[in-house]
Amino acid sequence: MDEMLLAREPVIRLAAFLGVLAAMAFWEILAPRRRREIPRLLRWSNNLALVALDAVALRIAFPIVAVGLAVIAEERGWGLFNAFGTPGWIAVPLSVVVLDFAIYLQHVLFHAVPALWRLHRMHHADLEFDVTTGVRFHPVEILLSMGLKLGLVAALGPPAVAVLIFEVLLNASSMFNHSNIDIPSRTDRWLRWIVVTPDMHRVHHSVLPEEANSNYGFNLPWWDRLLGTYRAQPKSGHLGMTLGIDRFRTRRDLWVDRMLLQPLRRR
Repeated sequence: MDEMLLAREPVIRLAAFLGVLAAMAFWEILAPRRRREIPRLLRWSNNLALVALDAVALRIAFPIVAVGLAVIAEERGWGLFNAFGTPGWIAVPLSVVVLDFAIYLQHVLFHAVPALWRLHRMHHADLEFDVTTGVRFHPVEILLSMGLKLGLVAALGPPAVAVLIFEVLLNASSMFNHSNIDIPSRTDRWLRWIVVTPDMHRVHHSVLPEEANSNYGFNLPWWDRLLGTYRAQPKSGHLGMTLGIDRFRTRRDLWVDRMLLQPLRRR
């Protein structure tokens, strides 16, 4: 079962990525939340080019990814769940929750540590907010994130299927909660108790530091509420708020070469 899952993992992840990307892009056309000012071709071509670069960097840097390590950990008895023989009906959902909490903490860390923020700010420097913002990350940040994830998988020993579920959910929820889609406010209020919604996460992309340092969750919204980093709405409203950071605000800064060099650029 694990070997079959491992063999099909790239196809499952690619199909989920393309399916959610297409669905969110179509939804953005039908019901946009904010007016688009920058040509979609400019932003999409460069943001999606980063996705390809990230994938190549991961393949070169890591001989094994998280699902593969989970299979090895199970075979060799590594990790907490494997050591105690935790049944799957407990280990699978608990693993997804623990991994999600770890990503929340990692996100907070990338904001708090200056050297890590220099990498992560490229994600925040997007001048608009749509589905491709959810996959716009610097390759070095992606590599660091994978390293942390592999360490956690080795320590926790989650089932391989739980890791695959988490990876697909994380990628899908990142594209969903970065989408420029208009969800009725009443629906959004209820929905954000179970998942991070676009209106909830958009606050995190505000140019105002006090708003950018809130709503760190990507998938589950509970951590922000429990740990005091939740902010319900932006000060200027979703239509009036300014997105991005206080620099890299030209259209030339949206090109992939400029994005890759952003961590090296100082004030």
